[in-house]
Amino acid sequence: MKEFIKRILYGDRELKDQVGKIRSINQSLIKQSTFLENLMIEDYLQKYLYSNPKYSDSKKLNKYEFKVYSQGGEDGIIEEIFKRIDTTNQYFVEFGVGNGLENNTAYLLNKGWSGHWLEGSPKYCQNITKVFADLIAKNKLGITNTFITAENIEELFTAAKVPQELDFLSIDIDGNDYWVWQAIKNFYPRVVSIEYNAIYPPQMGWTIKYNPQHNWDYSSYMGASLKALEKLGTEKGYKLVGCSFSGINAFFVREDLVSDYFCTPYIAENHYEPPRYFMSRQSSGHPRSFGPSELI
Repeated sequence: MKEFIKRILYGDRELKDQVGKIRSINQSLIKQSTFLENLMIEDYLQKYLYSNPKYSDSKKLNKYEFKVYSQGGEDGIIEEIFKRIDTTNQYFVEFGVGNGLENNTAYLLNKGWSGHWLEGSPKYCQNITKVFADLIAKNKLGITNTFITAENIEELFTAAKVPQELDFLSIDIDGNDYWVWQAIKNFYPRVVSIEYNAIYPPQMGWTIKYNPQHNWDYSSYMGASLKALEKLGTEKGYKLVGCSFSGINAFFVREDLVSDYFCTPYIAENHYEPPRYFMSRQSSGHPRSFGPSELI
């Protein structure tokens, strides 16, 4: 093996060519695998979502799903909700936004919305500052690098000058999601999206115990069940109106806005979707990026 490495490092042209060919073959296989995976996911969606009688009710949100920057079909669900209840200030807050290129509000920026992102990773915040520089310069997007807790969330909102009745709030911190939403008492978003732990059945109310230092270890010990969030939503004056087909995000609308726009009953047993986490791996077309744009 050492001799093999030396031959590569010190200019064995034949070996370098062979390594280059292997690398090229591997890249080709990866592209083919991704293409086939996307075809399989699209076929799955057509069969089990778009052609499924379970989702034929026009008040159900799932058949409106599509993906631009979201993990799954959340972009389409959010758009459909606001088609029904309309917008006011078109202002959002999202925390747990990653690098900014796969979340629930990047697509809203494309549509002319403005808002604020809260993200705990310095690396991700550096990427956001670079990629979204144009919108940040125009005060269309704010970014705060911070660790979010139930104790500091309202202070962070106030510091960012978030409107009391913002249109949309998205919560995804893989841990204290339930407790942080519970702690938001002086801000009243019209729509809330929050990640739920779909391994728990819809009749079970469960959440992790609050720990302000909690860091997700990539296990199933995270967040809260859909029933727990449904109960919390009811306490806070919100109705559960749907979940993403992938079983990742739940959507709540403030009860004064629900009218008869959504599928009843507003309970976990009606809107629960099981964990289909493989759906979030879908990535078709060019790699996601962002830059100056215009609405035509």
